[in-house]
Amino acid sequence: MAQITAAQVKELRDRTQVGMMDAKKALVAADGDMDKAIDVLREKGLAKAAKKAGNIAAEGLADIAIDGNVAAVVEVNSETDFVASNAEFKGFVQNVAKAVAAGKPADMAAALALDLDGKTIDEAAKSLTAVIGEKISFRRFAVVEKDDGDNFGAYLHNGGQIAALVTVTGADETVARDIAMHVAAINPRFLDRSEVPADELQHQTDIFTEETKNEGKPEKIVPRIVEGRVNKWLAEISLVDQEFVKDSDKTVAEFAKANGGTVKGFVRFAVGEGIEKKADNFVDEVMGQIK
Repeated sequence: MAQITAAQVKELRDRTQVGMMDAKKALVAADGDMDKAIDVLREKGLAKAAKKAGNIAAEGLADIAIDGNVAAVVEVNSETDFVASNAEFKGFVQNVAKAVAAGKPADMAAALALDLDGKTIDEAAKSLTAVIGEKISFRRFAVVEKDDGDNFGAYLHNGGQIAALVTVTGADETVARDIAMHVAAINPRFLDRSEVPADELQHQTDIFTEETKNEGKPEKIVPRIVEGRVNKWLAEISLVDQEFVKDSDKTVAEFAKANGGTVKGFVRFAVGEGIEKKADNFVDEVMGQIK
């Protein structure tokens, strides 16, 4: 049996909003597997909000550069938010985005080798590290290409803590930017339902089935309830089916269509997402409660 730590219990509580003992019991039942523990809680109807996003630990900025029919979204990390607000750091991030849009690298190795004022991006990052006194790391990028009749919409939230890029066809940049703002705010996982992996769809269906059965619903209506819950879940994670943030009477697809357009794709970077944060210890009192 895996040893359950205080940090694991805290993470599960943060992600599901359940009580301490419920969190620990779920982790024990799942042998320490966080995602399985969330499933255990959901099947019992205890989990209120199973947050799948990783802990945000790193500081830094994301940025977007558009070069004709090519756009680049980049994330560059620093160790503190103080450095992230530094003008020299901001300029570096902007230049990295422009270089990536112009160079269209195939992978990170190629991106790091791109020219930036006579140095590679890798060399420039190391030089900036020496000047600022904090490690500067070019973490990731995405290159998006569009057709001549398409438009990009770019939006940076909170100075670059979140960067969202949307591509639309048949609508203008203003529409695309409005949808990019929605992407930044709501954080869809997929463009539409067809992109949801079959195994994930089946997994969610199984979870909803167990959850519904445990609620004591009559056997004959369980499939109908499960179908409704699956459809609701799909609408929540698929961009085009989500309620548009600026007009909840329309879905994102309906908003785009009302403006003569269709959403073709999106990219969303939130600074530090997926980077594990160094866990803080619980106080002794809390430690005592979970032993």
